[in-house]
Amino acid sequence: MRAIYFSKFGEELSVTDVPIPATPINGVVIEVKATGICRSDWHAWMGHDADVVLPHVPGHELAGVVSAIGSGVTKFSVGDRVTVPFVNGCGKCQYCISGNAQVCPNQTQPGFTHWGSYAEYLSIENADFNLVALPDAISFSTAAALGCRFATAYRGLTERARVQSGEWVAIFGCGGVGLSALMIAKAVGARVIAVDISTVALAKATQLGADDTINSSEKDALIQIADITGDGADVAIDALGSQATSSHSILSLRRRGRHLQLGLLLTPDGLTPEPMDRVIAYELDILGSHGMAARDYPQMLEMVASGILRPESLVEQTVGLTDGIAALRAMGESAGLTLGGITIIDPSLD
Repeated sequence: MRAIYFSKFGEELSVTDVPIPATPINGVVIEVKATGICRSDWHAWMGHDADVVLPHVPGHELAGVVSAIGSGVTKFSVGDRVTVPFVNGCGKCQYCISGNAQVCPNQTQPGFTHWGSYAEYLSIENADFNLVALPDAISFSTAAALGCRFATAYRGLTERARVQSGEWVAIFGCGGVGLSALMIAKAVGARVIAVDISTVALAKATQLGADDTINSSEKDALIQIADITGDGADVAIDALGSQATSSHSILSLRRRGRHLQLGLLLTPDGLTPEPMDRVIAYELDILGSHGMAARDYPQMLEMVASGILRPESLVEQTVGLTDGIAALRAMGESAGLTLGGITIIDPSLD
């Protein structure tokens, strides 16, 4: 099969012929029909994730068709249309049993713990527990756009921050995850302020229904948010993943507000300074969201199929594997500058 492949961190990517993955006894091999390009994959390429072992094929937001099944699989068949969370649980630990496979201590992640979806095929362990049947009404491209960004934002807003109708939500960073968060917040009736330094990203945020936008390269976002809301945001989201956006998200909150960290904060020592004095004085909640378990997908997929949520509107372009390399590089070249929308790879295009 053909795949985007690298043998050294941060060095050349290439489309290379590599073996099709073996079929796990309790798993499946999926023929990839669509896969999203995410900044997390750029981090994997750069060597920022300790789980990645060289040589490697990245990619973790995917949809496709089951092409082979192991003897232990009972719930799926060859030819089934499927997607999968980026966190795959073991199905046996206390977290998986309680419905929280997204924090399974024995988790696997395509594109990180093993070869991923920037390829014509990939394998998935524990298929009966982790695979999600994809309704015919949802295209492969739309399902790939759900990926980690949309699913992480969905669970983050609905289950972690529990955003309510009428609340003010400030979103720092309007790339794929930020725009996903915006769409979800609007779907539950919240009022949204989108913050970015990219006019392209802010235009997309306006198109998706943001109530206000702030170009933080031109205006002080904290002053603007206070003026718009009267007392600060009820919920603020760092959807980029930097010390600046995370700190500003916290500082934009009203008393007893909720900060939701969706963007990865990957620093050399694993630590990020935060204004904890404000957290204490304002009694703020600091929340994280790490994907969503397969068992929670049906509700989100129902909202997508009904048109309440439209992740397909986030897809800016679809490219083949070769052009996918340039798109993945751009994730690093745009550090600190979010890119509006999502790029999808369709391996059949080249």
